[in-house]
Amino acid sequence: MHLLKYRPNKLALTALRNRQGIIKAGLSRRDLMKLGLLTSSGYLVAKEGLSARAAYADNCISPQTRAFIETLPIPPVQQTVTLSPAPTVDPNTAAGEGRTISHQAFTQFPPQKFYGVTEKAGQVSVSPDLPLQTMWGFAIGTPTTNNPITVPGPTYVAHYGEPILVRNFNRLPTDNGGFGLNSVTTHLHNGHTPSESDGNPCDFFEISHFYDQHYPNVLAGILSDHRPDGDINEAMSTLWYHDHRVDFTAQNVYKGLAGFYLLFNQFDTGDENTGFRLPSFPNFDIPMMFADKCFDPRTGLLFFDLFNLDGILGDKFLVNGKIQPVLHVSPRRYRFRWLDSGPSRFYQFFLTDLNNLNAHNLFWQISSDGNLLPKPIQVESVRLGVAERADVIIDFAPFAGKTLYLENRLKQDDGRGPTDHVIRPAGQGNLVLQIAVDGPNVADHSQDPATITKFYDLPSTTATPRVRRTFVFDNSGPGWTINDRIFNCDQSRFTVQENSVEQWTLVNAGGGWEHPIHIHFEEFQTLSINGRPPATSPLVQIGRKDVLRLEADARATLFFRFRDFFGKYPMHCHNTIHEDHAMMLRFDIAGIGDTNPNP
Repeated sequence: MHLLKYRPNKLALTALRNRQGIIKAGLSRRDLMKLGLLTSSGYLVAKEGLSARAAYADNCISPQTRAFIETLPIPPVQQTVTLSPAPTVDPNTAAGEGRTISHQAFTQFPPQKFYGVTEKAGQVSVSPDLPLQTMWGFAIGTPTTNNPITVPGPTYVAHYGEPILVRNFNRLPTDNGGFGLNSVTTHLHNGHTPSESDGNPCDFFEISHFYDQHYPNVLAGILSDHRPDGDINEAMSTLWYHDHRVDFTAQNVYKGLAGFYLLFNQFDTGDENTGFRLPSFPNFDIPMMFADKCFDPRTGLLFFDLFNLDGILGDKFLVNGKIQPVLHVSPRRYRFRWLDSGPSRFYQFFLTDLNNLNAHNLFWQISSDGNLLPKPIQVESVRLGVAERADVIIDFAPFAGKTLYLENRLKQDDGRGPTDHVIRPAGQGNLVLQIAVDGPNVADHSQDPATITKFYDLPSTTATPRVRRTFVFDNSGPGWTINDRIFNCDQSRFTVQENSVEQWTLVNAGGGWEHPIHIHFEEFQTLSINGRPPATSPLVQIGRKDVLRLEADARATLFFRFRDFFGKYPMHCHNTIHEDHAMMLRFDIAGIGDTNPNP
């Protein structure tokens, strides 16, 4: 197998090898600054044999791989288990639990289903043209079941009104195999979750320990004076989980620690014969996790370079853990759940027919992040920043017998963000997935999105905010900052009062960077971007969201209503390179809050 696509110079290979040694040592960016190895601007000091400005350092040049050889893998559905010892409200430290905070909603919403998942290393094939990769992933069940890992991890199929408990076992190796930290915490992204089960970056636990996370699966407002029975208009659908360990999120997620969590209810049922009649899960409802990665040109092994502060772009595009796979579909409607898992790339996806490049192949976007839009919107493309999701419905009946491609046409040259928002012509972007419409004719009982007039109403945003706060996202001496400060686990920047409304203005201080900003626990609605209502398709920022694409020099004002649970939560940039370089803050929710306008 020929792996070396080009022959880098001796200095570049030396720099690559030395940087890999530093990353393998498990040093964070803060450690490197203390050791004098990293400049304030985020690059390695200019030493011979170390400099990040060597020829290879700023380029990802992976070995050649063939496209559209392997079938798109579908993550398995997580299965229930019997847990021993039984979960407890207080942390069971005597049995090895890493949790230090008691469950606040365990008694009120007792779990009805129990799951075990083991985080460990395993051998994974991403392409027949590359060697097996040592990835970190999630194995279904407890450590004694000894199941293999899957990358992405197993999909949780959850339902509103059915609380669950997930026991995470840390069985990662002591040797990180090149990068990553074997100290972990799993965040349920967009979960309306008590703080102790949120997967806070600072609630990490170590090898040989476990952590019980309680997910009530309740509608927002269920314990509030706003909607005491919960607000159906805030029902969520496509969530995901990923490692969130402070300073090492990028490395651990890049290495495989992520998966889907799907929430259904009496309307979004997973059965196309009931409720909203969306395509049935799992046969016609398919989660797709997108990631771009680099592979070492000498060995063909997955490579992570810590030393580009802007962000990391890969030259290999993976869908559900495979490089440029193939999906075979029948000529009928499908629901696809698209997720940009990062670490730094933005996407704008089109449906391309290479035999008819002038065609405008339309489809339907039905969600923004984890939430159904008020009604379907017909689009030609969907844009995603890191951690954003979009559910779409594509009718393949008109394409029977054809081969289509999911194509990313958004130009991006570095980790800062899209290059002037340039959209490449059809056929000149990144073909990330081949879709062959060669399956058998099967019945389609799903509803035509063109005839769906409403999913949910948007909650009102007319309430007067208790406080208005401003947050400026910038890069300065110590790294990426929010209001001129870097993240500190022990420092709460402000306190939100339970059952209150707040208005936050997020400001991008410039420099050409774009920041996908994620706020834990409560979703928001965007009131304005640069003084105007948010744009609609293909740059959908409408509806309820949990990630805001804060574009270069932009200013966005958001509406929040905080309810139900207490504790600490973060806000951060989800370009995980920025996040790990401290563009994050902690806020608390309590019975009494402050009114600090510039935390």
